[in-house]
Amino acid sequence: MSTWSSVYANLDPDVKKDLRKMVFGQKTERRLWFRAHIIWYVCKLGWTVSETAVQLGTTTKTVLKWCRRFLDESIAGLDDRARSGRPPTFTVEQRCEVLAVACDDPGRYGFDWQSTWTLDTLTCAVNETVSDLTISRSSVWRTLKENKLQPHRMRMWLHSPDPHFREKVNTVVSLYHDPPPGAVVLCVDEKTGMQAIERKHATKRPIPGRPGRYEYEYIRHGTQSLIAAFDIQTGEVTARCGSRRRADDLLEFMEDVAERYAGYERIIIIWDNLNIHHDGPDKRWTYFNEWHGGKFTFVYTPLHASWVNQIEIFFSILHRRCLRHGNFTSQEDLREKVLAYIERWNTIDGHPFNWSFRGYPMQEKAVA
Repeated sequence: MSTWSSVYANLDPDVKKDLRKMVFGQKTERRLWFRAHIIWYVCKLGWTVSETAVQLGTTTKTVLKWCRRFLDESIAGLDDRARSGRPPTFTVEQRCEVLAVACDDPGRYGFDWQSTWTLDTLTCAVNETVSDLTISRSSVWRTLKENKLQPHRMRMWLHSPDPHFREKVNTVVSLYHDPPPGAVVLCVDEKTGMQAIERKHATKRPIPGRPGRYEYEYIRHGTQSLIAAFDIQTGEVTARCGSRRRADDLLEFMEDVAERYAGYERIIIIWDNLNIHHDGPDKRWTYFNEWHGGKFTFVYTPLHASWVNQIEIFFSILHRRCLRHGNFTSQEDLREKVLAYIERWNTIDGHPFNWSFRGYPMQEKAVA
């Protein structure tokens, strides 16, 4: 008894701390809790091996085993030792064959009607196409899991066909990080189809232990369109909300922008390739720019690159804070609440965005 007590007395303080955590910790695994209690009773409390075995419902042989392990290896001795286990049923090459089929198109294996794999169809395809292999559904699942492969999961991806994608992105990003002196850089876009949705029953606010709930059924009162410009240097938003988004509506909004930023030498507009953002047969933006002394510069983002436009970040914030769970009794109510939120943004919450992306590295072509 005195021998085991002296072992505990000579332990390193960190080992004692770890042992105490295993004995009294709320999340200790059962097997480790059991082994730590053996050491605690014998070494800390000074119980005999027999007393400890009776208390924990085990044998003296087991108690002695873990005491000796602890004496030889300290805390690490309480863990399970590595076991050789059963020899693998399938070779590495065979499992690679399973992964190859999982990464392939199901249509090539006779499943033309299926766009993604299921475990059943994948197992069937593997057993029919891979020679000398008969594998179960659970073995296919384990192979996929071990390699972190989920062939049933798909994410949307939008590729930009613009041949000058990088150059255009870099142009926009350079304006964000180094705007020209005497110029204001504005990100402009439209948020269309904002629905004036009135919930059939009142929204229930959250209480402790329960999240808020909003009614699934609603009454639709039409839509509104928002045209907005985001000042990248101040975070201020200039906006106009109405029932339509036509070229004439955009021209009227741009007149508001011209008046708001009349004190600047240049007004740089960053927007996408929507048809009303281009001249068209009436040369709308050419004449508009001439009317305002040529101070406007229009910069277009690449096709399918809306993420480059900072106004999209503000639209996301507007959606989460105002629209997503909103209750609007009419189009007028929707318009008033959207504009009220933008007013609050401009006076209290608004701020410029910390744009960290600095563009793509461009490789210079060797001159022959």
